[in-house]
Amino acid sequence: MSFPSAPKPHAAPSSTATRILIIDDERELCALISDYLQPLGYEVVAEHNGPAGVERAAAEKFHAVILDVNLPGLDGFEVLRRIRSRSDVPVLMLTSRGEETDRIVGLEMGADDYLPKTFSSRELLARLRAVTRRNSRPGSTVERAPEAEIVVGPLRINPGPRVAILDGQPLKLTTLEFELLTSLARARGRVKTREQLIESIADRDYDGLDRSIDVHIWSLRKKLGDDPKAPRFIQTFRAVGYMLINPDAI
Repeated sequence: MSFPSAPKPHAAPSSTATRILIIDDERELCALISDYLQPLGYEVVAEHNGPAGVERAAAEKFHAVILDVNLPGLDGFEVLRRIRSRSDVPVLMLTSRGEETDRIVGLEMGADDYLPKTFSSRELLARLRAVTRRNSRPGSTVERAPEAEIVVGPLRINPGPRVAILDGQPLKLTTLEFELLTSLARARGRVKTREQLIESIADRDYDGLDRSIDVHIWSLRKKLGDDPKAPRFIQTFRAVGYMLINPDAI
C-alpha cells in the first residue's frame, strides 16, 4: 500500500473533525493511516485488540470505524457483531487480498464497505468519504424540497430519511447498499454501467479490475430476495452493468 508523506507538525483536530476509530493490531499501519488522514481534517484514534475496540466504539462518537478482519483473540467479524448490537456507525472492513468470502460475510453482518489490505491512500479516502457521507453532509440555511419517494412496483425508496421498504417491510441496508439501490432506482429502466455506479456511490474513479460493485450488488440482491438467474428487480447486462426493473411491468 502507498501513503504520501503527511505534513508535520499536525494541527490539533477541530471540534468539527471527522472522527475515525481504527481497530487493527498492526500498529505501524494504524500510524500510517493516522498520519495520512489527520492533515485532511480527520481525528484518528486506534485500538489494537477486539474487546478494546468494541468498548471504544460504544463509549465514544465516531463517524466511521476501520476494522481489520484478522484480529487476534476476538476476530473482526465478532467485533462487528458486537458493534452492530450497539451502534449503526459506518464500518469499513480491511480484508486479506483476494478473500471474497470475508467481504461477503462482512457485508451480510452489517459492514458498510470493505477494503483489501493492499489499498492505496486514495482508495482509502474515497471509501471513507462514501461511508461517512450520511453523517458528514454539511447543514444548510436554505431549505430544500424533500426528494420525492421513488416507487418501483412493491419497492418504495425515500431518499430523505434513507428508508427503503419492500412489500411493506423495511429493508436493512448499509449506507452503500442504500445509495446503490437509489442510484439504480433513479435510472430505473435504463442500464447503469459499473463506472457510473461506482462514481455515484463512492466518489472514486472506476478501475476495470475493481469488482467491489458486484459484491455490493450480490448483497443487495440477497436482501431484495432477488434471483440473478430470474431477476425480479436487478437485471445484469454482462460486461456492462445493471438495471433496476419493475416486476409489476414484466
